[in-house]
Amino acid sequence: MTQKVKTYMTQEGYDQMTKEYETLKRERPEFVKKLTQAAEMGDRSENAAYSNAKQKLRSTDSRLRFLKKIIDHTIVATPSQTKYVEIGSYVRVRFQGGKCTFHIVGLHEADPLKKKISYKSQVGSALINSRVGDIVKISLEDRVIEYEVMKIMLKS
Repeated sequence: MTQKVKTYMTQEGYDQMTKEYETLKRERPEFVKKLTQAAEMGDRSENAAYSNAKQKLRSTDSRLRFLKKIIDHTIVATPSQTKYVEIGSYVRVRFQGGKCTFHIVGLHEADPLKKKISYKSQVGSALINSRVGDIVKISLEDRVIEYEVMKIMLKS
């Protein structure tokens, strides 16, 4: 028997995934209808509408399976304290080039451009369980980056 791997996600990320799943589920019958209508137009080998509708349905079904798997195996992590960094925490750090605030999130909700970093990333895993005043070192190929944890917050 295989054990299902659980993953962690913030409530915000979980809600976004659930909303996307419900939206696609609601839209799917329309995609099936379009595929059926395109199929009734005759020769499928040169039917662009049929090919497009079939591809749209396939990609929708694939995304639905992916989202369902994640939703079914997610544990929602809600930070409850500011003594140490945990999934969902906002972390204010200082480094050689300045300061920034990271939001520690689940693997499937990471967005580095928005400073949302996964708890499984190099930076995120180094920050997990750190406390204010801790110096966290991240080793890269060509250098070591040091972050000093300045503040841990429940909200940004």
